Amino acid sequence: MEISWFNEKPKDCVVTLNQGNITLNKMSTTYFENAYSVMLGIEKDKQMIVIKPLLKAEALSHAIPDNKKYRITVRSSYSRVTNKAFVEEITELFGIDIQTNPKKFVATWHAKEQILTVNLKEEL
Repeated sequence: MEISWFNEKPKDCVVTLNQGNITLNKMSTTYFENAYSVMLGIEKDKQMIVIKPLLKAEALSHAIPDNKKYRITVRSSYSRVTNKAFVEEITELFGIDIQTNPKKFVATWHAKEQILTVNLKEEL
């Protein structure tokens, strides 16, 4: 008897843009499990969102101004950053319509820089 055991393919990092928030799937959330807050950035030339997790010590230190840190809610199967102004800026800047349906994009974790990049040119 020759048995081939099922081996589930690893999930991709996916980020969803909704009206008012950014939702990270379970795979993306693994990089934010210990995050106290995050920093949000835009790389205009590459059409990317950059999300950097901040540990509690980093977030509470005054090295990073408070207006550059945003709250993240981390759950077992997803995490969410609620920031309506940031989402509106992204959708206007890159012409993304999320009025009727949220949009899902491919994301990549960069271990060296400790950032998650969301490629707005790779919609799922």
